[in-house]
Parts: sequence; structure tokens; C-alpha cells
Amino acid sequence: MQKILFQSLESGFEGDFLDDSLTKALYATDASVYRKIPLAVAYPKTIGDIRKLIAFANENNIGLVPRTAGTSLAGQCVGEGIIVDTSRYFTNILHLDVEKRQVVVQPGVIRDELNRYLKPYGLFFGPNTSTSNRCMIGGMVGNNSSGTTSIQYGVTRDKVVSMTTILSDGNEATFGPISKGEFQEKTQIDGLEGKLYQTVFNLLSDEGVQLRIKNEFPKPEIHRRNTGYAIDELLHNEVFGTDKGPFNFCKLLSGSEGTLAFTTEITLGLDELPPEKAALVATHYHTLEDCLADIAPVMEHPLHMCEMMDKVILDCTKNNRQQLKNRFFVEGDPAAILMLEVKSNTNTGLQQAIASLQNTIAKTGKSYASPVLFGGDISKAFELRKAGLGLLGNMVGDKKAVACIEDTAVALNDLKSFIGEFTQIMEGYGQSAVYYAHAGAGELHLRPILNLKKSEDVRLFRAITTDVAELTKKYQGSFSGEHGDGIVRAEFIPLMLGEANYTLLKQIKSLFDPKNIFNPGKIVDAYPMDQSLRYQIDREEPIVNTLLDFSDSEGILKAAEKCNGSGDCRKTHHMPGGMCPSYHATKNEKDTTRARANALREFLTEGDRPNNFDHKELKEVFDLCLSCKACASECPSNVDVATLKAEFLYQYQETNGYSLRSKLFAHNTRLNAFGSRVSAVTNAVYDSFLGTSLKKLAGVSPKRSLPKVYRFNFNSFLKTAKKGKENGQKVALYIDEFTRYLDVEVGRDAISLLVGLGYDVELVHLESGRTYLSKGFLRQAKALAHKNSKTLAAFAQRGVPVLGLEPSAILSFRDEYKRLLEDRSLAEQISANAYLIEEFLAKEMEHGRLTQNQFTQEHQQIKIHNHCHQKALSNQKVTFDVLNLPKNYKVSIIASGCCGMAGSFGYEKEHYDVSMQIGELKLFPAVRKSERKVIIAANGTSCRHQIFDGTRRKAMHPASILRQALLVQ
Repeated sequence: MQKILFQSLESGFEGDFLDDSLTKALYATDASVYRKIPLAVAYPKTIGDIRKLIAFANENNIGLVPRTAGTSLAGQCVGEGIIVDTSRYFTNILHLDVEKRQVVVQPGVIRDELNRYLKPYGLFFGPNTSTSNRCMIGGMVGNNSSGTTSIQYGVTRDKVVSMTTILSDGNEATFGPISKGEFQEKTQIDGLEGKLYQTVFNLLSDEGVQLRIKNEFPKPEIHRRNTGYAIDELLHNEVFGTDKGPFNFCKLLSGSEGTLAFTTEITLGLDELPPEKAALVATHYHTLEDCLADIAPVMEHPLHMCEMMDKVILDCTKNNRQQLKNRFFVEGDPAAILMLEVKSNTNTGLQQAIASLQNTIAKTGKSYASPVLFGGDISKAFELRKAGLGLLGNMVGDKKAVACIEDTAVALNDLKSFIGEFTQIMEGYGQSAVYYAHAGAGELHLRPILNLKKSEDVRLFRAITTDVAELTKKYQGSFSGEHGDGIVRAEFIPLMLGEANYTLLKQIKSLFDPKNIFNPGKIVDAYPMDQSLRYQIDREEPIVNTLLDFSDSEGILKAAEKCNGSGDCRKTHHMPGGMCPSYHATKNEKDTTRARANALREFLTEGDRPNNFDHKELKEVFDLCLSCKACASECPSNVDVATLKAEFLYQYQETNGYSLRSKLFAHNTRLNAFGSRVSAVTNAVYDSFLGTSLKKLAGVSPKRSLPKVYRFNFNSFLKTAKKGKENGQKVALYIDEFTRYLDVEVGRDAISLLVGLGYDVELVHLESGRTYLSKGFLRQAKALAHKNSKTLAAFAQRGVPVLGLEPSAILSFRDEYKRLLEDRSLAEQISANAYLIEEFLAKEMEHGRLTQNQFTQEHQQIKIHNHCHQKALSNQKVTFDVLNLPKNYKVSIIASGCCGMAGSFGYEKEHYDVSMQIGELKLFPAVRKSERKVIIAANGTSCRHQIFDGTRRKAMHPASILRQALLVQ
């Protein structure tokens, strides 16, 4: 029946329209606690598509839920109608007027990418949310976003000059600044647009109404204010006689959460780039009270940022691979830290600003430490702060820091008293809370710790929210400071603004949208805040047995549930990092970490099969996951989709069988071992027409070159390798399955390098199990892990480090073996003793056991592309450092994400195009731009193969580069 209903809509629809169960499941949630299964998801491509959707919605009484990145914390982006996602096609920067300092954009333009475009012109868009590398301008306008810079540059509403919209009657209307005379002319327009001006004038002209608005709305000095529609902002102009200046409906539309009109273009006012000289003073406090007491004094300075993190947030960063390194400035164990940024155009001015601020801090005497950060260190500290939201998802178990009262904003002078009373409320509920965010703006993100799977905590969810709403009203604050009302706070608007003002808001909504098609259930006539939650209340927890050990997350289901929807995985390849490479290529929501975690959660809990992994939807959502592991470190919640995928593949294939191709790839080491015995014949076959037939049989892309196999006696070579001056250090060089049969020259070079440097080298030949892990053959991987553990543990017990050449192989000892081995202490012992060869050599450099004198004085330029698993589980700096050992080597790291090969992924015919698209995003262009004499370094066998197939350049392993540079040959 639903399919028949949508047929008329799909006819002539130029964009994409999807109503399959997977897509609906992925769009059922955002970054809030809510879940509503939509009827369908539409990706409009043209204005005509949007008009068609509006007409269809009016005719069938179906809601349209506008969405961009879907990072909303209050539930703005979930609904039971049609989700209208503009992030796929409405993504253009349309016009820049440098002289006026204005830019026209479509709603799907990403905030940070807009600023990247504007930077050469000396301009930028000021509002800066913690999601700025993936949130989009349409969402920022709908939410009136603020962020860390609002104390200096204002909120989104302050920057919106004009908006082009499609009204509920299907007509286009452009809203912008107009004079009193122009306003009167607008009232004469026929149709809905004219009626908007006429009716709003009639509603707001009465002085009694204006007084009531002023008395009931948040205090005017609170610039973060999104509670209800901003009708108070419509009064500050010459039309209503309370102020000079033009009238602009954009003041109302900003923060309206897409409930009044559908926006297609936005004109933004821009600022000149901030001063280049910057410093961050990080004041540390023993108590939260001391921290709060310092906010008002420090805000007397012209700060560019005044942010707070409490102990809960700081403690979360201790267990996050990516953020651990950003804690460098934290001294002791503070209860809270204020991050205070000052800027100036000159060094002298900056030093004066720092000194003045430090003088104030010293006078209050509240802070016990206040380190000053400069340059890149500021960015690292800021990343620590920005990761706060996602890091809260790292709490193991079902209790989470719940977004419900996290958006309260009060006047600065009220902040300390407000927090004091808030703390009393929380203590009355036996609650602890999380305190962080925009202290300088009077807004702290306050979150209770609740388990919304339990009815008692859902009761607390409402009770705490109600009490805090009443407290916020007492201080005439804004209950929705920057994250909007959505579902979680819209119920409380009558309390916050008064019933009469709420009736006025309902009249505004009815005027703009008489049939309630635009994002129904938000702001007025709200959905209940304690219904339609992401998790079924008091459910019987599903028993999900797994082969891999997920006890660190209390099971695979809770490992997936760590994803809170903050959408860090939706950043594009223009931003630093590598998560998620397939999303970078396709821009499809289903190819994000969030989608994969959400889908797994959905079908493991909502499925009704004996094996709930047995869903084609799960197969589809994991299909383009390259198992790069970037999510394991870059996702603030450490949602490790590569591991989830390995378990899924195992469980799915146990029910549905293992394909021939999967078997061939999984058992590739055995095939290579056999082929290496007659390597000349094998390689000749690969290069002949028989090779084409083999590719077809195995489902390999005909465009791929097959790797050659070799036979080589590493033990014999070790005996003849030329020795350098012995240093007494014994090492075990791990000859993995890839080095042993495919990359023998790398193994040979590593032996020559280590022996030439004076190390006592012992070889260890093991199959890591990487091919089994990548294809979901977990029983085989587990058997190998147990077999290898005895050998590896023996080296650890002898104090002999195991050095690896292929990152995916050696790092499996550090990562997956912890989930494959029952003996956790044994797994930890093996993990701690496994090193990339670059890691080991970098450590030797630190201890002064390696010097430049051991290497050539020749000049050489090197560009590095490192393996994804190294980026996720180790770091890139070790490779950079060791390749800088030769005095005159000039080394740089290519700012690339995943190469796109990812083991078998890039070989598979249906994945070849995506694989090459990923390579073309950053890696291939960087390699092609390099002169032929520049050495391309890549330590991954897949990476080197991908670079060759994509650019015809042969990349070298760092061990081979250093072997060539070694003076002892």
C-alpha cells in the first residue's frame, strides 16, 4: 500500500527516493536518545523535487523532516514522515561577495569546508560547533548554532542575511532585511507570503503583547537562546518601533528547526579572519566551585574562547587512543579546567593580553595551575574539548550521560548560583552529572547519568528535566541555549515562555504551515519527551553469543550501542583523518561508522530470527567497510567497526555459507605457499590469459594486477648478511605471510638493515591470521592465535622484542589477539612485545643507540603514506622519525587517508571502482605531483600495490629505504 502511495511522488522525481528497511533504520535516529522509523528518505536534487515533496505532503498529511548531517542532540531530525536529506545534492557555494563580506550557500555546505573556501579571501563564518567538520549550514541555521566562538562572533542568527525558501503552499519566498516601507509593500503581496507579513504585524503590534514577550522570554543579555520561536528578535526593528534598523524574518526562521519553511539558499554575513597570534591559558581547579567563580572575572577580558571541561570528561580522554596524546597540558587531577584563548595581531599585543589575563587569575587565587599553550598545541587542546560529546559514549554499560538538560544558558552573573541549585537538584536524585562546554557564554552542558533502558531512569529523565526547566525559568534563562528544543525540550516551552506566548507560537506555526507538514512534533504540539526512545524500556536484553571477546564493552550489542550518533564519521576527505574511506567516496550515510553501528543495534534488537546477524541489510551496510580501523581511534566513542564486521561476517556465513571467493582470499597464504614452490610458472600464469580466467573465477576485477609470488630462504640469507658493529641487543624479526611469499625483498632488506646496525637477529615465521580475520573466518583465526601465542609469549618472556614489517600482520598481535585469546594476561604480554620495525627503531633513536653517522650523507626526498592500521593503533611519527635518520633526507607525510586497497577489498570486482575512487581523493594526486626522483614510502603491502595500480609508481617499504641508506651494506 505504501509503495503505491509513493509511486506518484517518485514519478518525475530527479533526486533519490528510498523506502527500504535499511535506509529507514539508519534515519530513525540522530545524535539524540530518540528513534522514529520514517516512511521513507528523499534526497531532492532540484527545487522542483522539493516542491513535489511539499505538494505530496500536503495532499497526504505526511510530515517532511529536513536533515543535513543528522547530528542533532534534541531529536530534531527524527520523525515518522519523510526524511528530506539535502546533504547529497544541495551542497554548493553559490556566490561570494568579498566587498560585502557575504556568501550564498545551499543548506548542505559543511561549515569547516566553507571556511576552507573563504580563507584565501581573508574571511570566515564565525559560529563554530563541536561538529564543525561535518555539520552543515542548513542545520546550523535551523538550530541557530553557536559554538566556542559565540562570545566573540555571535550565533548563527546574527550571521544570516537572507534566506530563500519554499513555503508550505509550494511558492518560493526570499526573506531578508527590509525597511518599514518595504514591509508594508510585502503585506500587499497575494498569497501566503503576503499573509505572513500581514498577520505577524497584527500579532506583534500590540504593546501589551510586546511587553509580555519581553517579560517572559530569556534575559536579553543571554545571546544563546533557542527556546521556542524567536518572536522576541522580531521586535528589534523600525517596523515595531522598539529599535532602529530593518525587519528580517530570518531572525524567526533561524532556530525554527525546519518547522516553518524549507530553505534552499542562505546568505551569510562573514567576518575577517581572527588575529593570527593566539595563546590558550588553561586554568586548573581543585573544585568546580572555584572554576565557576573565575568565569566572570576572566570574561572581563576580550576572550575568543572560554570553555570548561570537568573531571568526568577529562577522565574519558584517558581511555581514548586519539585523545590521550592531547592531554599533554593537563597537570595533576583537576576537578575542572577553563580554556581561555586570547588573540592579537602582534607578539607584543599577545604577550600583553596573556599577562593581563594571568594577573586576573592570580588575583582571584582560585587556580592551582595555568599553563600557556601556543601554535599547534592549542589545536590539540581544542580537539580534546571538541571530542567531549562523543567521549561520553565511552562509558561502559547502559548508563550514559543523557542529553536533556545539557543546553541551559543563564546570565553570567547567575551562573554560579544556578549551578549551585542545579547540583542540589541532582544530589536530591542521587545523581552525578557531567559539566562541560561554553562557560563564557553562561552555558554549561549539564547531563545526568541515566540508563534509559529502565523505566525508573526514564521517570528520572522526565523528573530531572522538569525540575531543571523550572530552575532555568527562575533565573529567566534559556532552556535551549544552542542545541534546540527538538523533542526533548519542546514540551517545556509553555513553562519557559508562558501559556499566552506559547499560544502566539502556535499561531505563528499555523500561519506558516497550516497543515503541519514541516517537521511536526517540534517546538509546538510536541511529541512527549519520554516516548519514542532509542531503546525499548525494560526490555529483556538479547543474548548475543560471539566468537570474539567483547567483554570490554559488555558484549557486541553494547559495543554497537556506544555510537551516540554524533556523526564524526561524516567528515569528508577534506578534513584530517581517515574515517570512513568508503563514505569519503560515496557520501552515502550507509557507509559511515554510525550507520554500521546503528544497523547492527537495530537488527540485533529488533530482529526475529534464530540468528539476528542473518539480515541482508547488515550484509549491505558492512559491504563497503574496508576494515581500516580508523574508527577505532578517530571515533570519540571508539566504535571499532572493523571488529564488528569480522564478527558479523563469521555469524552471517555460518548460516549462509562461505563463498568460493571468500575461501580463496581467506586461505590465500596456503595458495601462495603452494604457488611459491613453482614461482616462475605461477607468475607466468598470472601474466597470461589464464590469469584473466583466474580473476574471473575468483571474482577479482580484470583491471587489477595480481601480486607475484616468490620463494626465498630467509634463514640462509640471515647467515650471510653483512654484520655491523654488534650492540648486544637481540630482536626477533617477524616474517609474516605477506613478506614470506609476496614481499621477499622487504624481508631481505629488513634483515640487512638490522644486522648492519649491529642487532642480533632471530627470525620467526608465523601466519598472523589477517586474511582469516578480514573474511570472517574466525575459527581459523582463533586457532592460529592460540598456536602462535606460545611462540610469541616465549619471546616476551625472554625480553626479545618482536618486530614486524607488515602493519596489518604485526598489529593483529596487539589488537585482535586480545579478542581471540582467552588468557587476557597472555594477550597483553604478547601485545606489549609486538612492534612495527619503525616503532622499535624510533625508540632506539630516543635512547641514542642509532645515529646519523650510520647512514649516508646523500640528499634524498621522501614522501610517506602509512598503513591505516598503523594510523589507528600506533602513530605515523615513528616512520617519519626513522626516515629522517639520514642527515640529508627531506621527509614529509602525505596527508592521505586509506589507500583504498584494504587487503582483498580492492581486488573484488564490485569494489574496484570505490577502491580507486578512495585512492583518487588524496593519495594518487599527491604521488603524481611528486617528481620521479622522490621516493614514495609505504609500509603496507596493499598500499604499495594500490599505489602501483593507481599511479604506476613503485613505493618502497621504510626498511628498504633505510637499508639503501645504511653505510654498512
